[in-house]
Amino acid sequence: MKKIITLLYMGLLSTGLWAQLDRSTPPAAGPAPQINIGESQQFTLKNGLQVFVVEDHKLPMVSYSLTLNTGAVPEGEATGYVELVGDLMRAGTTSRSKAEIDEAVDFIGATLSPHSKGIYARSLTRHNSILLELMSDVLLNPVFPQEELDKIVKQMETAIQANKNEPSAIAGNIASVLRYGSTDPYGAVTSEASLARITTDHLKQYHQTYFCPNKGYLIIVGDITLKEAKKQAKKYFGKWQEAEVPQYENQSWPSYEGPVVAVANRDGANQSTLQVTHTVDLTPGHPDAIKASVMNQILGGGSFNARLFQNLREDKAFTYGAYSSLSTDERIGNFNASTQVRTSVSDSAVHEILYEMRRMQNEQVSEEDLELIKNMMTGSFSRSLEDPQTVARFALNIARYNLPADYYQTYLQKLAAVTAEDVQEMAKKYLRPEQCIIVAVGEADKISETLAPFAADGKVRRYDYYGEEVKGLQAVSGVSAADVIAAYAEALGGQEALDGIQDWRQTGTATVQGMALSVLTVQTNKNQVLVEMGMNGQVLSKQVFDGQRGKVVSPMGEQELEGPMLAEMKESSVLFPELNYLDEGYELELLGAEIIDGQNCYKLQVTKPSGSATTLYFKVGDGLKFREISSSPQGSATTSYREWTEVEGVLFPTRINQSMGPQSIDMHIEQIELNQQPDAELFAI
Repeated sequence: MKKIITLLYMGLLSTGLWAQLDRSTPPAAGPAPQINIGESQQFTLKNGLQVFVVEDHKLPMVSYSLTLNTGAVPEGEATGYVELVGDLMRAGTTSRSKAEIDEAVDFIGATLSPHSKGIYARSLTRHNSILLELMSDVLLNPVFPQEELDKIVKQMETAIQANKNEPSAIAGNIASVLRYGSTDPYGAVTSEASLARITTDHLKQYHQTYFCPNKGYLIIVGDITLKEAKKQAKKYFGKWQEAEVPQYENQSWPSYEGPVVAVANRDGANQSTLQVTHTVDLTPGHPDAIKASVMNQILGGGSFNARLFQNLREDKAFTYGAYSSLSTDERIGNFNASTQVRTSVSDSAVHEILYEMRRMQNEQVSEEDLELIKNMMTGSFSRSLEDPQTVARFALNIARYNLPADYYQTYLQKLAAVTAEDVQEMAKKYLRPEQCIIVAVGEADKISETLAPFAADGKVRRYDYYGEEVKGLQAVSGVSAADVIAAYAEALGGQEALDGIQDWRQTGTATVQGMALSVLTVQTNKNQVLVEMGMNGQVLSKQVFDGQRGKVVSPMGEQELEGPMLAEMKESSVLFPELNYLDEGYELELLGAEIIDGQNCYKLQVTKPSGSATTLYFKVGDGLKFREISSSPQGSATTSYREWTEVEGVLFPTRINQSMGPQSIDMHIEQIELNQQPDAELFAI
């Protein structure tokens, strides 16, 4: 075969046909291809449950996907409970415990995933009766046990602590609040306070109110016939009682006379996370939806050729990527352009995003760019048809959003008909650079002044993680950095009590991604330190410092520390390192006062002899340390001190959270022993 291809290639060269092909311009687009969307079959149970069946006998598998059209659900002061419903549904039913459900699902190698708006299940065809029995039991008879609620609330609290150190999460919260309002279901932000208000009654009431078959769509895909699907649906879901479901009717959103600029501070950040966003009145299946999607793809929809990507990355080298999205929704959609850039070019990046939005409105796209995007979207759509789940999803969308029966059958024809004039019209209609919300998360003090000119009123407003407006850093008078440190020493128990501590031994647990580890810390006033983390009695990692030398032991082996890592360990080996910050070699500055998570704090910055910088927050009221943010080549780490316990007249932090990037560790110190005089061999290198 290779020889034949070579001969054909040589023949083309000899006849000159190869040279006649002009590759300087792309080929003209042909007519939209005819597509054959697989067939779905439908029926409705007496209780109103609509069922869609797509037969696919290639593999002996069947999936069942139930979706409930609940609409927006106001959660009030217990924001977050809707998100918990799915996890808690699988935590036990009236006839099965969580362990029994998990064991039964694992035994047949199935998937069973409830969520707040339905449930998804999948198994081999021969196990579908067992799977459906489990699925219907979890769907109809959950008990929402209190102990499981307590566990998942703690997990969500940990996730919030991690997200507070994640710029994209902060920007997302602020954007949602400013787009929809903090009281709307789309804009409400889950907080530790709202989680604390969640009870099992919230979950039970939601399930009873919104899990109704007359608002449900059941999609069955796989190795099954219509006759079998009807029999299964009637047997397992036919007795499900229909009921009236309330609909949240609010359609009012915040309005702005011009662009607004919102900034969130993140100490130690070396870049800014940016979003330019606004609401869009565009519903699923709207006549403009396809044309608007083409417009967004050209602007920043993910292609390397998209204008935001080309401008901010390829031309300006501001970022690794810049993207935009245009989302439809039954109530209200949204437009969002986002990127992460160096702090110094934050204002320039915003300028370029707005420039590209206006350029879409003021200039027609070239035919070449238009055809490139249309071809890409045609290919993506065509490839999606290879998945039977796509056929089922199309049928669901047609029923759920009341779309024309041939909406997807004619999709490619409608896509092919989009013109440059259509794209410009969509940009004028759905992009609003003159009324957008500009969100920036980074070093607020460095970027606020440069971003102010983008705001219609010239003002930059600061927000916290929850989307609540805060004052930002405020000047203080009559208080010095030395006063703050002295107040901290007094809050701990006083200098005399602190001087009486020669060593301590602390034991507790650290929770990382739901996994519990044991923690042992031993430290002396001779600058000796031992930190061990383990599981099931086995040590997983160990850090040791004998006062001069240090090492780290892990499953990868041992490493003796040197250079900056050794200097950093030496600086942190002091029993109460903050009390040394007034000594020679340290540079300590009181920056001002700032409200952090609702707590008024003094903000200090210390530069240590090693050159590393740390930002510290001490509560104005009781003087205790509230938060510490340290920077290193690996990134910034945020440590929050939540609870303190008195031991022999001295306060120690006993609940601590540390976040670094997406990773979060919750630590609970359960026992603290003082002045035990540990053997020096414990710290041997």
